[in-house]
Amino acid sequence: MVKSLLVRSSLVSLLILMAVLFVWHAAALPKASSTQGMSDEYAAMMGGAAPKAGLPGPVEVAGTVLEKLADPFYDNGPNDKGIGIQIGFSLARVLAGFFLAAAVAIPLGFVIGMSPVMRGALDPFIQVLKPISPLAWMPLALYTIKDSSLSAIFVIFICSLWPMLINTAHGVAAVKREWLNVALTLEVSPLRKAFLVILPAAAPTILTGMRISMGIAWLVIVAAEMLVGGTGIGYFVWNEWNNLSLNNVIFAILTIGVVGMILDLMFGWVSRLVAYRE
Repeated sequence: MVKSLLVRSSLVSLLILMAVLFVWHAAALPKASSTQGMSDEYAAMMGGAAPKAGLPGPVEVAGTVLEKLADPFYDNGPNDKGIGIQIGFSLARVLAGFFLAAAVAIPLGFVIGMSPVMRGALDPFIQVLKPISPLAWMPLALYTIKDSSLSAIFVIFICSLWPMLINTAHGVAAVKREWLNVALTLEVSPLRKAFLVILPAAAPTILTGMRISMGIAWLVIVAAEMLVGGTGIGYFVWNEWNNLSLNNVIFAILTIGVVGMILDLMFGWVSRLVAYRE
């Protein structure tokens, strides 16, 4: 039954992919454009060549993918690095900000979940700060930190903080009262209770928060790197647009999606592993 479902799902996915490629190919067919003169003028202003009329097709983008993946780690200077290097810089910033956020959010979430007083005291601050767009912090970060890469890490820290904090607090507060009463009867110390009783029970919820945070962090790093420049997949997208290379822009978009999917699958695997051990 499961195998049959997997086969049918794979066939449907293949059909959807073929339909998308067909529509993309049809949309990319050469068309006469009255705006080509404007494109030429814009290209002259940007100091580059005019882009070919129409969207690059799947075959052209596939050629770009093979070309870029053939040597992903080349380094020809500040504005010409391989996609592997660009992804590496982005992942380093994402992981640094993500783990800094985890180091703050998970312990604080335990405190909020275990203490109604702290929950009531901190909730107004959380409700005010949580809706602020992470990119709104970028000017302040650049002014105070004075380093574009560290500013991007700070923005990732901010956007990763809230899902982990809220999910951890919710998971800790939802631990069964009977388990806590048993720990109280056995006179278990607060630290041991947190690690041996609360953490295993709240782990699935905490991992869900971490999974959401990672997805948001990978999304935000692209926009942050467009603003700060230098290196990273976001800067690569913006730089290739400035060079009027739509092939490379589409390749970068696909790369962002694939890396994001891999990160999500990794957290999904860990979540299933924890749930299985439960």
